[in-house]
Amino acid sequence: MRIGNVELENNIFLAPMAGVTDLAFRILCKEMGAGLVVSEMVSSKGLYYNDSSTRNLLKVDPKERPIAIQIFGSDPRIIAYIVETYLNPREDIDIIDINMGCPTPKIVKNNDGCALMKNPSLVREILRAVVKVANKPVTIKIRMGWDEESINGLEIGKIAEEEGVSALTVHARTRDMLYSGKADWQYIKILKESLRIPVIGNGDIFEPEDAIKMLEITNCDGVAIARGAQGNPWIFRRILNLMEGKDAPPPGLDEIIYTCIRHLNLLCSIKGERVGVREMRKHAAWYLKGQRNSNEIKNLLNTIESRVEMEKVLLDYLDKSN
Repeated sequence: MRIGNVELENNIFLAPMAGVTDLAFRILCKEMGAGLVVSEMVSSKGLYYNDSSTRNLLKVDPKERPIAIQIFGSDPRIIAYIVETYLNPREDIDIIDINMGCPTPKIVKNNDGCALMKNPSLVREILRAVVKVANKPVTIKIRMGWDEESINGLEIGKIAEEEGVSALTVHARTRDMLYSGKADWQYIKILKESLRIPVIGNGDIFEPEDAIKMLEITNCDGVAIARGAQGNPWIFRRILNLMEGKDAPPPGLDEIIYTCIRHLNLLCSIKGERVGVREMRKHAAWYLKGQRNSNEIKNLLNTIESRVEMEKVLLDYLDKSN
């Protein structure tokens, strides 16, 4: 699959998730076969005002490539400036993705994220400004619309196509739905049938079979996996195996624990032990979800401050479970 001039190994992608798709997790998902990984969303205003924690979100590793950096904002001038100044010169960044789908209150109250879908003329202004200056393919991530009364994903898709956007990812829910209810895959199909640019489907892919079904039902060009990848980087490998007609068994507890430990060590090496261990708590809970007696160990992990101690608790749990 191609997005603009970027050749991808496959069409199974890691979707962006704030606080989740950081450098460590992206490396793991890439190793498990993700055809494209996307960063956490990066504030264009944060970069504009030179915020150091925002700049840190732009760190990438050559092992991740191809990678898309996702930016958000609602000021066309600032977003275009950030693309020209921060992203264009970076040879280690392949694609620029613009967030028009984030539903969280703190984002939409500033008219960013999914709030942009309420203002199609501003969407056009942003995309025109960005595509004009970008030296990399520009993509967007949207939802179906703001609510049931204003489903306008197709209108936004047409604008994107007209303004030279290279691909579109649609989470098949409205903003009002947040992450509840069922994703409407038929809407992905409508976009795919109506647009000439590649359409990537997103929403409710939790098992490898879900990705195959979405591709079959919607005929979309690719799938982007978000919550289904949390604590589950193997989902990419398993989907690719299914697509090739191979068996796609879930990982055993040994692989789960050792991957969790690798994730911990990656996080600590990138962010330092104090931050790495604290951020690993939520990831460890996802890795252990559904395992026997996992509530007890998850509660214990939430009290741990040391990398060595967290690793020991995980290995003890594995030893007792075998």
